[in-house]
Amino acid sequence: MAAQEKLIVALDLASADAAARLAERLRGHVGLFKVGPVIFTGEGPFLVRYLVAEGDKVFLDLKFHDIPNTVRAAAREAAAAGVAMFNVHATGGRKMMEAARAGAEEGARNGHGPLILAVTVLTSLGREDLDEIGAGTSPEEQAVRLARLAARAGLDGVVASPEEIAPIRRELGSAFQIVTPGIRPAGADANEQKRRATPAAAIQAGADYLVVGRPITEAPDPVAAADAIVREMEAALAPDLPAQAGSAGRVGQPLH
Repeated sequence: MAAQEKLIVALDLASADAAARLAERLRGHVGLFKVGPVIFTGEGPFLVRYLVAEGDKVFLDLKFHDIPNTVRAAAREAAAAGVAMFNVHATGGRKMMEAARAGAEEGARNGHGPLILAVTVLTSLGREDLDEIGAGTSPEEQAVRLARLAARAGLDGVVASPEEIAPIRRELGSAFQIVTPGIRPAGADANEQKRRATPAAAIQAGADYLVVGRPITEAPDPVAAADAIVREMEAALAPDLPAQAGSAGRVGQPLH
């Protein structure tokens, strides 16, 4: 898989119209577009439907976290919409994640469904935050534990910060997909991201996909910013491109 296909741009803009215009500019320069809760809550599924109709790959980032029956129904709708990826919170438990898998299979288009990812530990959380909610463990330990649970539930991979890529990869192997937010090019503002890395560092650690938002969407030239990140990813992939190529190509593949 080419570096460009591994780059996901977070369309966290003020309106679906603004996001659609940016997607039109970035089309052909990035692999997927992430649609999150702000636009989806404000304007509904319009942007998802538009992007899918245009042939774009969409990561629906709504982080489903509810009782299994509700998540199953939501997963069915996500798959029927034709998205390439969607996610659930791993802390919803194994039964909830299994329900997400079942719902995606029910809604899959022509037997081809999305990757289902489990969110492990948000990149805005540190050890002190986990202590406050009673987790009593480090972000790395919690992320690996939840990744193992997601794998047992039959999910395709996880959303995990750059700091957890290597231990999850060691634990679960090359076929397990890792989508990594918290990506900041050298010199970029960290914003609220506590656990972050450069694009090259995340790729070298073993990430399959990188999620980048403001360093692209708020850049004076978003296309140039995206191209620069892709070049950095290409350089990081070059030493072991054959090994990477077989481990990250499951978007749109038949569901198991």
